[in-house]
Amino acid sequence: MNYVLISPVRDEEALIGHTLKSVCAQSVVPTRWIIVDNGSTDRTADIVLDYAKRFPWIELVRHETSADRSFAAKARAFGAGLARTRCLDFEIIGNLDGDVSFESDYLAFLMRKFAEDSSLGVAGTPFLEDGYDSARDSFEGVHHVAGGVQMFRRQCFEEVGGYVPNYAGGIDWIAVTSARMKGWKTRSFPERRFIHYRTVGTATRSTLAAFFSYGEKDYYLGGAPLWQLCRVCYRTLKRPFILGGLAVALGYFWAALRRTPRAVSPDLMRFHRAEQRTKLKAIASALVLLKKLRPSHPEGGKATTTVIALAIRCAAELDALSTLGGLLESFGLT
Repeated sequence: MNYVLISPVRDEEALIGHTLKSVCAQSVVPTRWIIVDNGSTDRTADIVLDYAKRFPWIELVRHETSADRSFAAKARAFGAGLARTRCLDFEIIGNLDGDVSFESDYLAFLMRKFAEDSSLGVAGTPFLEDGYDSARDSFEGVHHVAGGVQMFRRQCFEEVGGYVPNYAGGIDWIAVTSARMKGWKTRSFPERRFIHYRTVGTATRSTLAAFFSYGEKDYYLGGAPLWQLCRVCYRTLKRPFILGGLAVALGYFWAALRRTPRAVSPDLMRFHRAEQRTKLKAIASALVLLKKLRPSHPEGGKATTTVIALAIRCAAELDALSTLGGLLESFGLT
């Protein structure tokens, strides 16, 4: 399948080499890779130009932008790259961050997934980040596709309206969740990983400030309070212990106190909360099952985190309502 990549980048001199080497080593290279320099003040553009001279399918676009490094600016930069694809023939369009790397068959693997399932709208994989594995440590499940490497079927991308500029973030989440609301499958395939070299959300802030921002984002993206409570509890069991969870909780509470305007439509918010309720039920039933299969362990918090992570992965596989209903009934939870 033909695919194009678009990478909005800003001041990635130290890390973009990893991404350039990975894409250039792919067994199936893109029809075009458009790298949009979003106002870098370092040597990012020079590094990209050096690769563009050797690989004709790499194109550098210089995008005029304001001084801020916001998610709205990223969405506008992506749009500038997208405009350069209008005359190209492709079926898949990918958003690729400038601080990631992956194995040489990574993108070919994702293309095969699209070829095998015509209903697959968005595909990606979990990622590794300084001891963090999103397949094991995230509370989102396999239907969330991380924004670092996010591949869309072209028709799906057009139906959801692409990336909608939003200053506070969540542009990739909105696109993926909108795809599911419109009936497309979205999937993060655990057979592969990509490496993310910068802790998510820390490009312009500290780690705890990033967690606080996550909590704010959870609120304005329409997350339900009960889901947020469970997410906070889970987050306290992971590094930085306690403080990370508290920062997420404070961010959500602060956004609610200020009545921060929601960044999603009422329909998307209702769909999002319905998904959260279904996942919580599935996680609860999976926890009961795993508790029976896996006895208590003296390692305390670490064992608890592991069991919850396994439950999340187990719950993510319960796509069919009949399967979920049967499991709930079997454990007396209906």
